Amino acid sequence: MLLSRYQDVLVEAGCDEAGRGCLAGPVFAAAVILPPDFQHELLTDSKQLSAIQRAELRPVIEATALAFAVASVSPQEIDRINIHNASYLAMHKALDTLTPKAQYIIVDGNRFIPYQQTPHCCIVKGDGKYLSIAAASILAKTYRDDYMERLAPEFPEYGWCQNKGYPTIQHRSAILQHGVTPHHRRTFRVTDPQLSLF
Repeated sequence: MLLSRYQDVLVEAGCDEAGRGCLAGPVFAAAVILPPDFQHELLTDSKQLSAIQRAELRPVIEATALAFAVASVSPQEIDRINIHNASYLAMHKALDTLTPKAQYIIVDGNRFIPYQQTPHCCIVKGDGKYLSIAAASILAKTYRDDYMERLAPEFPEYGWCQNKGYPTIQHRSAILQHGVTPHHRRTFRVTDPQLSLF
């Protein structure tokens, strides 16, 4: 894992999102600026970590980062502007609240809508290559999981404590039986448990 691309000369933020493929709930994104000497033996792509490991890393990231921010975009806004644009909007909202401001942005994935006049680089599987992107992936994932777990008791039929809004067979079957909630993304295909997501 690399710490940064240009952190020796620029204030560099790593960005990632969580929840893009879900049927319910917001999409979350995080932006993280790590100190130049940051290292942690566990830090990697959040999808490669257990929930316990992510929970262990989150306070470490929050305590040691030079700056971090987490933002979300609602299911209604996702339906209005589409999930890709909503993911970039969530990243922009997170970047808006960083202090100090990022002078360079590294983003997980192969696409990004430019943020103001700040230069950026898209890095495929960047959450497994750069520590700041990995840190952002963990914050976005843990904040989103916490959000879905808080919603779950109000809508127990959908199993959000377990599936966090992702399109499991249990989740799709509950939609068939009980319909959609105000937290479901209406533009996503949710009416048949055997259908693919898009």
